[in-house]
Amino acid sequence: MKITDNAQCDTWYQALLDRAAEYTGVFFVGVKTTGVFCLSICRARKPKRENVEFFDSFKSALDAGFRPCKVCRPTENACSAPDYIEHALQLVRLTPKARVSDSQLRENNVSPERVRRWFLQHHGMTFQAFQRMQRVNVALQELKAGRSATDVAFDNGYESLSGFGYTCKKLTGHSPVEHQQTILIHRFTTPLGPMFVCATERGVCLLEFVDRRMLETEFSDLQRLLRARIIAGSNAHTRQAEREIGEYFAGHRQAFTLALDTPGSDFQRSVWQALERLPCGRTTHYQALAESLNKPTAARAVAAANGANRIAIVIPCHRVIGKDGSMTGYGGGVARKAWLLEHEKALLTPQHESLMCTSS
Repeated sequence: MKITDNAQCDTWYQALLDRAAEYTGVFFVGVKTTGVFCLSICRARKPKRENVEFFDSFKSALDAGFRPCKVCRPTENACSAPDYIEHALQLVRLTPKARVSDSQLRENNVSPERVRRWFLQHHGMTFQAFQRMQRVNVALQELKAGRSATDVAFDNGYESLSGFGYTCKKLTGHSPVEHQQTILIHRFTTPLGPMFVCATERGVCLLEFVDRRMLETEFSDLQRLLRARIIAGSNAHTRQAEREIGEYFAGHRQAFTLALDTPGSDFQRSVWQALERLPCGRTTHYQALAESLNKPTAARAVAAANGANRIAIVIPCHRVIGKDGSMTGYGGGVARKAWLLEHEKALLTPQHESLMCTSS
């Protein structure tokens, strides 16, 4: 929301002048003369006090009509992992089958307390819980490749087969010897804020902004429909999603090649497929979608199916607007919807297409 407490705003304005790093992500400053919003560390020329407004989230700044600053990139850098988190994650990547202890973090000049707080805030779990999920994911992939449960358990740092079985059942709902599906969840950053991508072995089943309304309900529905638990991890599908979404935001991609795993009714899937066929830069409305499916009286059902879409951007429900051209609701927020439509409009300009041809 917009912050109106003058004393608080004065403190934050001084932090902006000082480029105080400790305030990164604490507030967002909208500059009325330029229409952009920034982080405290922005290197751009400082505005006058009377020309700024302060917000407690980048979504509030977007909703107020400000656009992200191209210098400090607030929606990316406010939510991206700080250096100490990247260092901790690098230790995990170096030894994916071993547990990185608090003492190891301290040996590498990383505070376990700061790491724990960051993971609780951004992932809803501790760093050690995150590691447990990662290790279970590695173990499950090895089991599916044909290795025995005993070999996998001891090779992944478990002291006993029973301990491995207990951890696996607690996190996934199944014992290691039972064939089960898991849903892997991975968080990454975009110019409009961080996103979650979830994927099964078959493909991406969820792609949403982390502050999307009803996200917890989507997680619950997904686990029920796929009869699987969500655990932290990544696979080829999550990595491809992060890469292609990055290319989309960079202006180098208009269509996606992701494999999707979208549980839903036959009608819902027909609506989602119709949305996928809608070209970048084009918009439609519910009545037109219904008519394209030979169901001209089903506009309300089409609207419900559109709202049930769990894969943002790739299944482009943001391209559905009002029949009168008005900006209708969007799970990620109307400001994001407007930004995406403007972004796609720019992708189709002759100048942009010329630049893409030159760079390729």
